[in-house]
Formats: sequence, structure tokens, C-alpha cells
Amino acid sequence: MSESESSRADAPLPIVPFLKTEKDGTPYLEQTVCDQCGAIYFRTPLACAKCFSRGSFSTRHAPETGELRAYSIVHRSIPGVDVPFVSAIVDFDGGGVLKGNLQGVDPDPAKIELGGKVRTRFQIAPRKDAAGHEYLMYVFEACQVGENQ
Repeated sequence: MSESESSRADAPLPIVPFLKTEKDGTPYLEQTVCDQCGAIYFRTPLACAKCFSRGSFSTRHAPETGELRAYSIVHRSIPGVDVPFVSAIVDFDGGGVLKGNLQGVDPDPAKIELGGKVRTRFQIAPRKDAAGHEYLMYVFEACQVGENQ
């Protein structure tokens, strides 16, 4: 079993390789940082896209909060996926950009605030795969006004 999976055989599998879990099962997103220029990625590249250095990367826990950079309200999807939903691009506090679904907001442009604070949350994916495996996934939720950020 990889270090990104819990020690329990029945634990949900991470849905992406940069979703990791601590030994106690606490999930987090892992960022890869170029040791030469500080560029931040959510997957380890062969070479840094910013400075072109190769093989000189370290990892760290991604911040839990960020700002909503862009979003799209999706009205058509594959069978079995409930629509509409909000697909979002988030700028993490401290660096890094990631796409994910924004939950807890009405899919109405008048109710979604660009630049608004969001927080990463982790949950079990709504469906299992054909073999019956559960998956751990990440989503973003809008922070409430006055919420401890």
C-alpha cells in the first residue's frame, strides 16, 4: 500500500495522486515546489515550466484556503453526474492553482463571488467504481463571512 493510502485495507483510495493522508488518516493536498525558483505544482513535473530545472523538487502540504479565480456553471455532463454544478479554479493562499468543484453555493452567477475565500474539504466520492472501491476526493466550499480563516 502506498503512503498516500491509509493503513486500513478498506480505506477509500485517493482520487488523484496529490491527495495524501497522514498516518492518522487526516487528508491533505500535497504541492510540489521547484527548489530552484519556487514554482508550485500539484503534480511532480519532469522539469520546471518556469525555470526549466530538472529533478530538484520538494513537497509540502497545500494551504487549506484560497480565492476563487474563475468558475464555470456546468449544465451538461456524462450520465450519472448531477447538473448543474460549479467547476472552479482556486488560487491557494501561499501559491498554487487547482481546479475542483465548488460546493455549498447556488449555481447562479449572481450568488458566486470571484475573489471570494474558499476552503478545501474532503469527502467520499458519491459513487464507487466497478470493483466496489470508494474514493476520497477534494472539493472547495465558500468560506462564510467572519469564518476563522
